[in-house]
Amino acid sequence: MFSKLVSRNSKRNRKENGLFFGSMLAAIIVFYIILALPRQDVMIFLSKMESDAVNKLMSMIPVFYGMALVILFFLIYYASRFQMERRKHEFGVYLILGMRRSKLFTMLLAEDLRNSLILLAIGLPVSLLLSEMISLITARLVGISIVGHQVSFSFEAMFWTAGGFLLIKFAAFLILSGKISRQEIDSLLAEMPKGEKKQLPAPVYGASLIAGIICLIIAYTSVTRGEAWIYIRQMTAAVMFGLVGTMALFWGLRFPIGLLVKAGKCDRQLHVFHFRQVEETVIYQSGTLAVCSLLILVAMCCFGSGVAIAGFYGKSEPHVLDYTFAYVESSEEAAAIRQQLSDHGLDSRFSDLFEIKIGMVQSRIGEDREDVLKMDRLMEELDGMQPVEISSRLLNNMEYYTPYLISLSGYNRLLAAADMPELKLDAEEAAVYMDSGFSSEETQQMLNRILETRPEALLDGDALYLTGPVQTTDVVTDRSITLAFALIVPDEMFEYYTQGECEIYLDGVLDEKTIQKASLMSAISDMNRELDKTGLQYESYLQNMGRQMFYMVSASYITIYLAVIFLIIANTVIGVQFLMGQQNVNRRYRTLIRLGASYKTLCRSARKQINWYFGIPTVAAACSSVFGVRALLTGLLSPDAKEHFLQMIMLSIVMISGLCVLEYIYIAAVKKSSDRYLLTLTELEREE
Repeated sequence: MFSKLVSRNSKRNRKENGLFFGSMLAAIIVFYIILALPRQDVMIFLSKMESDAVNKLMSMIPVFYGMALVILFFLIYYASRFQMERRKHEFGVYLILGMRRSKLFTMLLAEDLRNSLILLAIGLPVSLLLSEMISLITARLVGISIVGHQVSFSFEAMFWTAGGFLLIKFAAFLILSGKISRQEIDSLLAEMPKGEKKQLPAPVYGASLIAGIICLIIAYTSVTRGEAWIYIRQMTAAVMFGLVGTMALFWGLRFPIGLLVKAGKCDRQLHVFHFRQVEETVIYQSGTLAVCSLLILVAMCCFGSGVAIAGFYGKSEPHVLDYTFAYVESSEEAAAIRQQLSDHGLDSRFSDLFEIKIGMVQSRIGEDREDVLKMDRLMEELDGMQPVEISSRLLNNMEYYTPYLISLSGYNRLLAAADMPELKLDAEEAAVYMDSGFSSEETQQMLNRILETRPEALLDGDALYLTGPVQTTDVVTDRSITLAFALIVPDEMFEYYTQGECEIYLDGVLDEKTIQKASLMSAISDMNRELDKTGLQYESYLQNMGRQMFYMVSASYITIYLAVIFLIIANTVIGVQFLMGQQNVNRRYRTLIRLGASYKTLCRSARKQINWYFGIPTVAAACSSVFGVRALLTGLLSPDAKEHFLQMIMLSIVMISGLCVLEYIYIAAVKKSSDRYLLTLTELEREE
């Protein structure tokens, strides 16, 4: 009999609190996925190239896990308190019928444990499946072979997920059950009405609303301009203005809601009722709504900026070269490398091996760098071009560029490997080269307009003409070696100005047959193992891809993890609080039923309340997230990444819009729970 009672009560709790149990299920899935991250193919692959960075990322996961557990504990405590308060009358009846308090405690513990085990029984297999899918999809996207893929099931992740969840559930249960057990039977059976809070004059709320908006404007201005990122004191002030502004804004929302009540048409069914409900909710729970809005704001900022940053680093440069061998000082040393590759039977795996020469001008007229290359004509035309921000930044940077030279023949071999047309230069012409990391599309378009006129320049006192378009194809595989600015010149001119003092890079492109046998990543990994046996120093495309993949994975996984956790907590608190408030004023709904209000009319009014109750913090968070994402990108992005600032902002807005869709799903779930509760009130009234 006792076990049947436990089973029936736990089943009823899951049915009546579907929103809470769904949130707990999502939390379990997220916990396992983040804890199982070290077992995924991408992280195993990255650990071989970026071991230090990956180890630092992995050391941060327990911190995020612990922080999420603490926050989730308060959510479970809050939601469980609501469930306990709702069942107080039931507990009093059990005690009247003779149930001992110890047995009541055992029954509640069994119910909680049963529901927790059901959540784990559903959540862990689902999380394992999702983790496996994520591992396979990311491996496929980055080009890692999945032939040797192993199941990424982690006993350690399963243990910490289940253990952490059961621990916080048990801790919340002990605290709440202790409070219930100390109450007398009459207090359990009595329905305690909620006391009224003192209301202040409307102008006070209006002043609070205006003050909150002003504080938010100050905070947004400080962070978006970058001023808050200069000193900790300024960042602290900006955060405080944001927090105080949000609290004051929500506390003052009674003023516009009161105006909406007065402005509504009297013929609308229950118009005044549901707006009075919203008004009371904002007054009584303005602090909770403000905190939930801040949590949603953090979730939107994490998700929007994280995906945008991951998208930037995930946007790899056009892949041309597979290998670059350590630079040498003569063609004879390059020939020795070729011979060593041939001795080990590795030369046949390359479709092309060619030399690129890079050197600095050995000046004959002086050692001052400013005298080596003078581009007065280009600078004059660049000054004042629109947009001024880009032209001014480019003009300032070009004054400090070191004049490197690149041999034309080697660069044409590079273009041939990229299936691009070769450059043709006259004896007195030079093409401009700028690495893509130092030049955006806008910068290149601006320079190309000038280079169409073939501006004259002086190289070590000799006249030559600059031509376009600007060349950006990487001359080596390793992205840590970049040229901010260089001139591509004919070989005779290169030998003349460098006087034989240059660096020679031997670049290699793998044969297509080698790549077709496996994925690109697998082919390069296999080649690396063979090259390690030769003792040659080299850089492969994997080094570049490894850095990009690490930034992409760290930005996306961590930020999405935090966004989901904060979103779950905020929405569950809002939903549970609304349902709890709805039950606290059940007498009002019963009065409306006696006055002839239909079930559909009550549901329509409650749904409007839910729209306002969720909409206020969500809209506030969505508006603030635009400034929050911009602030994060302003403070965190590197100078070259800021060239794509607008694209990142647009991508962030798209991601934030996606989170708003999840908000709609939460709202729909709360509406269904509200409809079910109102149906119980209607049925009870009709029976009487």
